[in-house]
Amino acid sequence: MTVMPEMHWAEIGALEDIPRRGARLVKSPLGCIAVFRTANDEVYALEDRCPHKGGPLSQGIVHDTSVTCPLHNLVVDLETGAAGEDTVMTIPVKISAGKLFLSRAAWLKQTV
Repeated sequence: MTVMPEMHWAEIGALEDIPRRGARLVKSPLGCIAVFRTANDEVYALEDRCPHKGGPLSQGIVHDTSVTCPLHNLVVDLETGAAGEDTVMTIPVKISAGKLFLSRAAWLKQTV
């Protein structure tokens, strides 16, 4: 991941705010973003919308580095956003001193 100046990151809370193998929903200029924490404390962020039926991925089941859509069991890779033949937009995330940050640059790129 490329390191960006601090002004390009939005703090969204602490790592402990998200349970292991769980998710948190964050509202942004892009719409809703699902932030996931794996059992190994890896953190990923995706658009909170399954590309197949629009299901809320934040309500899916997190396993390894994937999430399963709660509507129809499509598995989405948290690292790449790959979901079968489709993809879900990923948002860069960083952890610093236990705090979570989402890339604002990704928001700007999508809203321009």
